[in-house]
Amino acid sequence: MHYRSAKAFILGRLGRELSPQLRYHGLRHTLDVLRMATSLCLSEGIRGRNLKLVKTAALFHDSGFVHNRHAGHEQEGCSIVRSSLPEFGYGKEDIELICGMILSTKIPQSPTTLMERILYDADLDYLGRTDFEKIGNDLFLELMSYNLITDEYAWNQLQVTFLTDHRFHTQTSIALREPIKLSYLKRHRVS
Repeated sequence: MHYRSAKAFILGRLGRELSPQLRYHGLRHTLDVLRMATSLCLSEGIRGRNLKLVKTAALFHDSGFVHNRHAGHEQEGCSIVRSSLPEFGYGKEDIELICGMILSTKIPQSPTTLMERILYDADLDYLGRTDFEKIGNDLFLELMSYNLITDEYAWNQLQVTFLTDHRFHTQTSIALREPIKLSYLKRHRVS
């Protein structure tokens, strides 16, 4: 498995092919998810080959956005994984684990394994961070540009529903991010 080569490949592709309309689902988000997934792996005891698999899934988790549409981007990402990762020495079992992690981020999310829970929590880590509002605004602008949301009122309603339904799944994120997320939810419910 040649992780560094796979990383260079997908980062190059994302840099060239992602639409500038993707204010949230852009390269910055992918790198943030990679950073958080790595941190969660270390905190949750994932090392070695499995760490590389989680990091690979983080890099490819939104690669389906190169086709510039929101619906089905997880499946598109798995297609990219299946067509490109064999070139970098990833076996069929590795690829299926990576696709399982990517598919676990699809709404409604349903992570089952620890590695899936790690990628899920890394993908939505910002919900419990101090940069929540800035990142959330980027998502709002993206959804507006794709006509997936109509106005700020609808966005705020969506946020309250999403924050209410969302749960972190790793012990690390539950301890570090859940209390901050709940404070945002309380504030949004009041406004």
